[in-house]
Amino acid sequence: MTFDVHQLDSFLLVGSAVTLLAVLAVRVSSRAGLPSLLIYLLMGVVLGESVIGIGFEDVELAHAIGFGALAVILAEGGLTTNWRETRGSVRLGVSLATIGVTVSIAVVAVGAHLLLGMSWELAVLLGAVTSPTDAAAVFSVIRVVPLPRRITGALEAESGFNDAPTVVVVTLIASGAATEHSPVVLVGIIVFELVAGVLVGLAAGFGGAWIMRRAALPASGLYPIAVLCLAMLGYGAAAAVHASGFAAVYVAALVLGNSELPHRATTRSFSEGLAWLAQIGLFVMLGLLLSPGRIDVQTVGMAIGAGALLTLVARPLSVVVSSVVQRMSWQELTFLSWAGLRGAVPIVLSTIPLAEDVPRADLLFDIVFVLVVFDTLMTGPTLPWAAKVLRVARRSEPRDIELEAAPLDRVAADMLQVTISPRSRLHGVEIGELRLPPGASVALIVRDDQTLVPERRTVLRHGDDLLVVTPRKLREATEQRLRQVSLGGRLAQWLGPEPGETSGR
Repeated sequence: MTFDVHQLDSFLLVGSAVTLLAVLAVRVSSRAGLPSLLIYLLMGVVLGESVIGIGFEDVELAHAIGFGALAVILAEGGLTTNWRETRGSVRLGVSLATIGVTVSIAVVAVGAHLLLGMSWELAVLLGAVTSPTDAAAVFSVIRVVPLPRRITGALEAESGFNDAPTVVVVTLIASGAATEHSPVVLVGIIVFELVAGVLVGLAAGFGGAWIMRRAALPASGLYPIAVLCLAMLGYGAAAAVHASGFAAVYVAALVLGNSELPHRATTRSFSEGLAWLAQIGLFVMLGLLLSPGRIDVQTVGMAIGAGALLTLVARPLSVVVSSVVQRMSWQELTFLSWAGLRGAVPIVLSTIPLAEDVPRADLLFDIVFVLVVFDTLMTGPTLPWAAKVLRVARRSEPRDIELEAAPLDRVAADMLQVTISPRSRLHGVEIGELRLPPGASVALIVRDDQTLVPERRTVLRHGDDLLVVTPRKLREATEQRLRQVSLGGRLAQWLGPEPGETSGR
């Protein structure tokens, strides 16, 4: 098949129009209280052969594009996750992504076989593709619900890590390799892929951070591209050694996103925009792949039954079993059970059996598609209400400062741009009370579009943008001191060690 310039013109016309409509749909969906993925899926169905007539049946291409989009989404999730807020919940998140997924697969498989009459192969595949939560859905929905950090951290860690084991399981079953090995060997394969993927991700993350701190790039716009490429390098390197690329890209992005790199805010904004583009393309493509004519009453009934089994039985049981590693209240466990958001991941995983020509794989794809729509409509819009009813929503909590750094190479210093967020306790603090490390100083304040050269008695206000200049060797201590005051206010001097003591100087 050839691709000429006229086809490129048509592709750019349709693609840009669809993308623009999808971007505008985000506003509509937020006002209606519906997740935007439903609108994207509907757009794909409308563009498909059953309505407008665009034919798309290349399952292998959909499989490849889906994996690429998921890698971008996971990279964004890692880059925008605050490790200080998440690390206390990583243990539970990893438990949900491994033990919880195993329990969920078993429950759904047994239920689908006994209650829905599926073959064991199809039933296990249904459990495997529907058990992982979706990173895009979790990262976009959970972060706007005012929840304690231990809950958001657990959900984000779970969605970041649970793609890796389920991809391995689905691939082994769909390819027939699962029947060729003993259970012990299969567990060994899964453990190897996960551990090796994490190690590759750590190497890419720390190695990339080391390089980026020493590379003075000529344009700030190159930093986000370089960081994202380093995360994708982790994915490719892991895949090259038959390890989990999804585990590698998430871990690499997590390390890079929490390293002291220049232009971190720009990098995060760039990755968020790219992740939105990946979500739009992914959901529209999956909608194109669906053939609505195949979906009948029986398919819808099986999807609703499987969704109810997953949401009301498998998910709660998997959360309870996984929580043995970290004690939580029954209200928190109930919310974790209800917040197991599904999205593109189950649909993308269901393209693997299609590409492997598994018998009745088309039925599995249709069931999963309807199940995702059903689950999204049922759980997504009700999360804020559930958080209030279960009393796990927090009213207010001091937020960290927004901070971006730019290198000043000729003088071996860094300039920090600090934005005082609405609930930061830097509000009301005088410049002299910041007690920054010797050599660091607040050079400029931008307030209400007016610049102000501060003095020691200048009082900081919400919404102020500070330009702080610090010697490069004291940058970490300066950032830590600013965050201490942002969280503790004037009392920060009694809440922790001095900046010089913290940095070991």
